[in-house]
Amino acid sequence: MSNRSAIEWTETTWNPITGCDQVSPGCDNCYALSLSKRLKAMGQSKYQHDGDPRTSGPGFRLTLHPDVLSEPYRWKAPRLVFVNSMSDLFHPEVPRGFIQSVFDVMADTPRHTYQILTKRSKRLMSLGNELDWPANVWMGVSVETSRYTFRIEHLRDVPAAIRFVSAEPLLGPLPDLDLSGIHWLIAGGESGPRARPMDEAWALDLRDQCAEADVAFFFKQWGGRTSKSGGRELDGALYDAMPTLRAAG
Repeated sequence: MSNRSAIEWTETTWNPITGCDQVSPGCDNCYALSLSKRLKAMGQSKYQHDGDPRTSGPGFRLTLHPDVLSEPYRWKAPRLVFVNSMSDLFHPEVPRGFIQSVFDVMADTPRHTYQILTKRSKRLMSLGNELDWPANVWMGVSVETSRYTFRIEHLRDVPAAIRFVSAEPLLGPLPDLDLSGIHWLIAGGESGPRARPMDEAWALDLRDQCAEADVAFFFKQWGGRTSKSGGRELDGALYDAMPTLRAAG
């Protein structure tokens, strides 16, 4: 499988870990779980591990792939890399030593920029000060409804050069966010046959909050049956802002 990505805000995916399980409503229609089933049927070796059908389903058991750690060294040209698009680096079953190995690779390949996204923000916060954070690592948390804005509080304590929020799938309004110390926000609707609708007002409010807080805003998609179904325009415009590297503060 090619590691070039169709995700609009990155270029490449790197998956030294695969597999996950549900932790909040944003996981209900997980694209990674659906993709893992297809990859298992295609015989992809990474996805032959059955998980618990009550949580992760067939082919999605959390699995470490130490052999994949070396991949970024082979990419000569700089890339924007989404780390563990098919898992969560801060899942409780990922050993701290393996997390450190991922960070060692990222530090050793400064030509690339790495984007990490987690829903396990409490573990992120607990490990944050134990890890060395190279300037080429961006750290983000997923926030799908207002119930999970506490993840932003946990993220704010992490000494990453760029901190970002992924409000995708956006399943409800996120009014009055505290975006201090946050550099980037991605918003988008859900895709897939059971996609839940996103209200335009929720996305517009996030756009306006970002403008007021001087936070880069990226509108990824409306979603629908496929990720491209509804297009990417919000209020007649495309929003593709990316963060600029600055000291964390």
